[in-house]
Amino acid sequence: MNDKDIATPKRTKALLDQYGFKFKKSLGQNFLIDTNIIQNIISASDIDENTGVIEVGPGMGSLTEQLARSAKKVLAFEIDQRLIPVLEDTLSPYSNVQVVNEDILKANVKEEIDKHLQDCDKIMLVANLPYYITTPILMNLLENNLPIDGYVVMMQKEVGERLNAQVGSKSYGSLSIACQYYTETERVLVVPKTVFMPPPNVDSIVIKLTKRKEPIVVVDDEKLFFKLTRGAFQQRRKTILNNYISTIIEGKMHKEEILEWLTTSNIDPKRRGETLTIQEYAQLCNNLKKYPNLSV
Repeated sequence: MNDKDIATPKRTKALLDQYGFKFKKSLGQNFLIDTNIIQNIISASDIDENTGVIEVGPGMGSLTEQLARSAKKVLAFEIDQRLIPVLEDTLSPYSNVQVVNEDILKANVKEEIDKHLQDCDKIMLVANLPYYITTPILMNLLENNLPIDGYVVMMQKEVGERLNAQVGSKSYGSLSIACQYYTETERVLVVPKTVFMPPPNVDSIVIKLTKRKEPIVVVDDEKLFFKLTRGAFQQRRKTILNNYISTIIEGKMHKEEILEWLTTSNIDPKRRGETLTIQEYAQLCNNLKKYPNLSV
């Protein structure tokens, strides 16, 4: 750490004053002010001089500048127009950083990767994700089959625990299944709220997702697979049968057929969604084609 690092309370406060910057709650802005945490994130990311890094929500550049020192190139997406001049200033020493003033959910990420990171051996996404849209960002990136090798992301602790949750646990749900379908997940570290400015209301967690060469299960129709996993958790306390009666079009009319579909897939209709493994969901998905009256 040196005095010029952005990720210190003193420098962050000076930048806020210099630019008269006010945090927007609607954008979930919480800036990191602890270089030790940042170093832990970077070391979990296995970044080297041949790695391209994508960052979401660089803020004032506290994580970005440290990434720029370790990686070949950094491509950062920042939605807040007010932060663009700040980043131009704070990141001016780093010629390997490209900031794109766009919403990551609307940007053509594939095009930006092709434009800026095509000469990198490996691409990692490393970010302190805005809490209010963590899940849509991750799912959008994972489902679009982008050339990203892994993710090291900080998020609200409760959401992070869902990503890494095991079958049968309270946190296990459709998000756990989606992440584990595409990636191997591991917990890196829990981050206290005190290392942010302003401090959020909850603690955070850093999760590492390493992309699998092939999804963990083979399904005939990915979209259908994810619809079925979401449907199974529509109401956690309900049985899988009752949730699917609600999910399937005119499910009440087709109750007997839904029962048959579940039993021929070796699923007890009285079970709840969180007790089914990813393999069992894949079996349900692949067996559904035998029941043309059942559509989701």
